[in-house]
Amino acid sequence: MGPGRHRARAVTRWILTHPDALPEGDRLQFEAVLAACPELTTLAEHVGSFAHMLTHLQRDQLPAWIGAATATSELPSLRRFAQHLERDLDAVIAGLTQPWNSGVVEGHVNRIKMLKGQMFGRAGFELLRKRVLPQPS
Repeated sequence: MGPGRHRARAVTRWILTHPDALPEGDRLQFEAVLAACPELTTLAEHVGSFAHMLTHLQRDQLPAWIGAATATSELPSLRRFAQHLERDLDAVIAGLTQPWNSGVVEGHVNRIKMLKGQMFGRAGFELLRKRVLPQPS
């Protein structure tokens, strides 16, 4: 990787990380990448405003965000994402309104996938069941 060239994975991580949480070296590299690519600057701004809206449950800002993201012709993937949000607007608004989340369920799903991966597919359902479900004492 030569100077001025950054791996897509690193740039993606920088975009998805809160600016205050970026180490100084990453922040400087990220600023250099943004200065060289206006499309990434636009994308980073949209991602940042979307993240702020999600973390602060600001559903009232959603229509304006969708409108702005849909209007970005240089970012077709962002435009499609915004259009999908618009199609499922009731569910998205509920997600920005309701106090419930599926974090606990997702944690259990990830744990089960990890256990299954540890067994490398060698075990059947019975062994997986014994590893996942509590055993009666």
